[in-house]
Amino acid sequence: MMDLALFYFLVLGFAIFMYVLLDGFDLGIGILYPWFNQEGERDHLMRSISHVWDGNETWLVFGGVVLFAAFPAAYAGITSTFYLPIMLMLFALIFRGVAFEYRFKSDTSRPYWDFAFSAGSAIAAFCQGMLLGSIVQGVPAGVDSLSSLHWLTPFSILTGFSVMAGYALLAACYLFMKSRGRIQEHAAKLGKQLLLITILAMVIVSLWTVATQIDIRQRWFSGLNFLWLSPLPIITLVVAVLAWRDLNRHSNDVVHHEGRPFWYAATLFLLGFAGLVVGLFPYLIPRQLTFMEAASPDSSLLFLLPGICIFVPLICAYTLWGYRVFAGKVEDYQEGY
Repeated sequence: MMDLALFYFLVLGFAIFMYVLLDGFDLGIGILYPWFNQEGERDHLMRSISHVWDGNETWLVFGGVVLFAAFPAAYAGITSTFYLPIMLMLFALIFRGVAFEYRFKSDTSRPYWDFAFSAGSAIAAFCQGMLLGSIVQGVPAGVDSLSSLHWLTPFSILTGFSVMAGYALLAACYLFMKSRGRIQEHAAKLGKQLLLITILAMVIVSLWTVATQIDIRQRWFSGLNFLWLSPLPIITLVVAVLAWRDLNRHSNDVVHHEGRPFWYAATLFLLGFAGLVVGLFPYLIPRQLTFMEAASPDSSLLFLLPGICIFVPLICAYTLWGYRVFAGKVEDYQEGY
């Protein structure tokens, strides 16, 4: 039943994008952590995400469940091939989560928890970028990840650092929206630098992909395809210019629409994700497995359907409610989190 398999493919894509967007900015807070070291700044950064970080990771769990239940062949292929970077990412997320619980209660050991939070965030983001690059580049079928490092290539290392830069950009725009004074000004400065780095990384990754992946190049440039797909890079450039403009306005001590840079950064991720889907569709594992081939039997997909229809709106509702309750600026007079 292709329509049902396509539905789960879209649900999986939605879960991945929501995780990248929401957990992306709070991982980015950890990546930016070393650049905020004045009195009280790191407490402020932790408070800014303390109410949402664990809820954001719901989407990682949900995406894994959808992949496991709806596309077990793809789940088996991805987890076995990329076992080492996946485990490294999970351990980094664990240490990062523990740092939240212990940092506010610590005194002499606080520098160690600061390091665990920052390093855990950076490593998790880098591993996610490497996974993305390895999947796009393709790994030979039947590779044993315990005896091979096929996933560790110059391209995957580039995508690892690119995802780190993108997450840091989301975090800078988030801090610009949630902070005041010195921290907001510093976030705006970092945001402009990271915006340039992110756009440059997107250009390099796109050109490298087109140059080395024949099927993706044909998808984009055969016939009139590029004419139909050209709005994606054009809109990306326009959104980047708008984000730069709003971040740059802060230099004149006039702040307009403080939330807009974050949504512009989110739009950049959405456009990049759309370009990725255009290049890879209908594959879950490029050149090996499509979503139709990886899908569970129809009976299993039908069995899962009520749970998906209940829990997707439920997760969206409590996520929206949580962000609505904690809308506004982060106040530094609050103790702990």
